[in-house]
Amino acid sequence: MDVLRGCAVMGILWMNIAAFALPEQAYFSPAAVGPLSEGDVAFWTVGFLFADGKMRALFSMLFGASMLLLIDKEEMAGRDGRRTQMIRAAWLFIFGLAHYLLLWWGDILMIYALVGLAALLFIRREPLSLVKWAFLFFLLHFLICASFIGMLCAWGHAAGNGAAPHVSAGFADFIASLSGPAHPAVRSEITTYRGGYGAILVHHIALFGGQWPTTLPFATFDTLGFMLLGMAMLKGGFLTGRWPSDQYRRTARHCFLIGLIPMAALAWWVIASGFAALATLGTVLAWSFPFRIPLAVGWAALILWPFTRFSGSAFMARIAAVGRMALSNYLGTSLVMCAIFYGWGLGLFGHVPHKSLPLFVIAAWAVMLIWSPLWQRRFALGPAEWLWRSLSHGQTQKIRNSD
Repeated sequence: MDVLRGCAVMGILWMNIAAFALPEQAYFSPAAVGPLSEGDVAFWTVGFLFADGKMRALFSMLFGASMLLLIDKEEMAGRDGRRTQMIRAAWLFIFGLAHYLLLWWGDILMIYALVGLAALLFIRREPLSLVKWAFLFFLLHFLICASFIGMLCAWGHAAGNGAAPHVSAGFADFIASLSGPAHPAVRSEITTYRGGYGAILVHHIALFGGQWPTTLPFATFDTLGFMLLGMAMLKGGFLTGRWPSDQYRRTARHCFLIGLIPMAALAWWVIASGFAALATLGTVLAWSFPFRIPLAVGWAALILWPFTRFSGSAFMARIAAVGRMALSNYLGTSLVMCAIFYGWGLGLFGHVPHKSLPLFVIAAWAVMLIWSPLWQRRFALGPAEWLWRSLSHGQTQKIRNSD
């Protein structure tokens, strides 16, 4: 699971890098920041096919599985596992809130903290029951996203015929901002993030009060579904590497065949449309979601396949070290990327095209793979993990290996 977690925290940066380096609209549509080169389109395509939603799904599955392991460990020690998880969730929410306000608007920790509390209701269920509930929540997520896109399409049709709009001015303005860099919202965000820290902090406070609550319906049910799926995969032995190597290989092959072909068709449709706003947003939010599920499972199987054969390799050990410090690496990545792109740092925000962003991702991967094992030679926990555990237990925890 440490290897899976390490791959997930590295892979999620491939999608997040656009949200660090470019206006928020570019996370949904690369055309929001101007004309695209072939390299820009290639970067978007690779991210859409292999990373978008899949790495976060993998991370969510591992979060759900880790909850079960923590609760079992606490109960074996004679403590209340549910209570411990609720305390951890409260502190995780505080970590996420600080992350959101002080660094980056794309935080997922707050959502994990809230959704993790709901997942506590399902921890005693059998694997098949967990899978059924997971797919029920996947269906709810798809219906919410599809209804939202349908509402926007109806608004676009009505607006084109001169009828009254069917959505709020905020949503209409967001759709318009996906079409190009000349939109005032895009220009305003570039100005904000090229400015000083104070202006960015004020902007994030405003976002949290206005925008963040509206994102919850689009992130709650899919996250809960993947957490429950992760619990089922843990109870079935999938996530612990107990399956035969060939079974992981076959699972990966089948999942990628099921998910990758329709995802490639959707990518072709979006590119052929010239990244039309509604087509792109609808594909990213809704139409690709059913295929993310097998691809997320496929990624887990693909990572575990070589792990079961080469678990003692030095490279696997480095990835596992990254996974054991997933929270530190996640927060540390935000700090470094904000320092590179925001105005209080190097100020590269909006200056780096999509095709050049992989250079920053690969460099960050290299840093994670180097510093994580070095840190763990002396310390038992990552800095963020140590703080989280100390706060959750109400007392300072051991951190040095030599203590």
